[in-house]
Amino acid sequence: MIKKHKSKHEVLNLRKYVAKAKLFDIMSGGKIVLLNKNEAEANDIKPGFRIALFNGTKRLIASVDTSNNLVKKGQVGLFVEAREDLGAREGTSIRIEHIQRPKSIQYIKKKMDGKALEKKEINEIITDMMHNQLTQAEMAILISSMYIRGLSDNEVVGLTNAIVNSGDILDLGKRAPIADKHCVGGVNGRTTMLVVPIMAAAGVYMPKTSSRAITSAAGTADCMEILAPVDIKIDELKRIVVKHKGAIIWGGGVNIAAADDKLIKIRNPLRLDPRGVLLSSILAKKKCVGAKHVIIDLPVGRGAKFDSIVSSKGLAEDFIGIGKKLGMNLEVFITDGSDPIGNTIGPSLECMSVLDVLNNNGPIDLRNKSCQLAGRLLEMSGKVKAGHGFNSALKLIENGKALRKFRDIIGAQGGNSKVKNDDLPIGHYTYEHLSDNAGRISHVDNKMLSRVARASGAPLDRGAGIILNCERGDKVSKNDVLFTIYAEHESKLDFAIKTLEQWDPIEMQSMIIRAIK
Repeated sequence: MIKKHKSKHEVLNLRKYVAKAKLFDIMSGGKIVLLNKNEAEANDIKPGFRIALFNGTKRLIASVDTSNNLVKKGQVGLFVEAREDLGAREGTSIRIEHIQRPKSIQYIKKKMDGKALEKKEINEIITDMMHNQLTQAEMAILISSMYIRGLSDNEVVGLTNAIVNSGDILDLGKRAPIADKHCVGGVNGRTTMLVVPIMAAAGVYMPKTSSRAITSAAGTADCMEILAPVDIKIDELKRIVVKHKGAIIWGGGVNIAAADDKLIKIRNPLRLDPRGVLLSSILAKKKCVGAKHVIIDLPVGRGAKFDSIVSSKGLAEDFIGIGKKLGMNLEVFITDGSDPIGNTIGPSLECMSVLDVLNNNGPIDLRNKSCQLAGRLLEMSGKVKAGHGFNSALKLIENGKALRKFRDIIGAQGGNSKVKNDDLPIGHYTYEHLSDNAGRISHVDNKMLSRVARASGAPLDRGAGIILNCERGDKVSKNDVLFTIYAEHESKLDFAIKTLEQWDPIEMQSMIIRAIK
């Protein structure tokens, strides 16, 4: 007998019973519930099975773990995620039922076998994932298969559109042009926080959804949050962008490309970054905000995600090809990522650099790279003639229009539009790292600096981070200050100093060509 529900998934009426909720203040990392082992076996439910749980009109699909001790007969253990989805309290009556094995599992196996997936099959996989019909193990197998087998262009387009349709879409109507940018495996240097106000000041719409730091010392969303709230819903985002042309918000705060967040959570523990999934992840977010003109920044070099132009060229060509299929005017900039952009690392410190540049001061390399990116976007969107983009972007900084627009955006997002660098939180505990010898600097390692900055407390401690006093090619004397570490807690400063004992991020040019013994 099959009992019909509003969901497209049918619940089998073979076994069903009611249990009382027992809450655990633990994040399980997925949709997992805990059943008493003997009771589960009596209801033909085994570990890893899917069940449907109901609390009134609220419904959750979850996978099962069992225990003899943590939950008794007549109880169902709910971790934080399940508790929130069901709106359950301790002792709430939860109805439990079997569910069918989702059809999309056979499509995952199809990909394992090396066969291309059709559009409807990709859509069903993503739909089942969004309804929590697929376990983390099944999604991990899918990601692994995509990593090993690869994705065709049609599969990438299909996956991109499925991700787009999994959440909300920002509809600006007939307003145009709409532009966007993305840095793949970026290094420090908040070009986004400069490009957005430049474009908006020029009359180009740029609704920028940005990420928080995962392994770096600061993400764009972490930095912007120093100045204004970034957890903004889509209706408010639309209001801000319609009025001010630009916004910089946290992508996780809106329901845009919702499936991508789930895919990222599967990819991160595996450290797998299938090229097709990477393309879909980035381009889906651009399509969700209606961007027609897009620049992808691929930093290359030692310390960046790609170590050479050769290693990034194939990905650049893929971006252009897939972007065209999605109706985007897309270009890729392969940039030098072997040296830090700007001289600050950490949320508050990087905000200082952004405000300095907009006030016609600050790091020249950060200003120039931002103007190059914004300038080309101005050309692509038809706002200026080819070859005039950089100077047009620079002029918007020099005449103060970009700064005024940035302050408008800060105010519209709920921040202090009159903010100055003196208002920003900076760690009170400092350590100056001195040069052991005189010489010329040959390399400043982005990854190592990021590790030291994270050890000092960034990005959670807003005022933690590093200010650099040197760059590649500089001549230094013994005991010159190479950089200063800032921390909000003395213990974290000590940890950052100990981290330096393992990794020295500043390398000096060797004067010895060959030693002969």
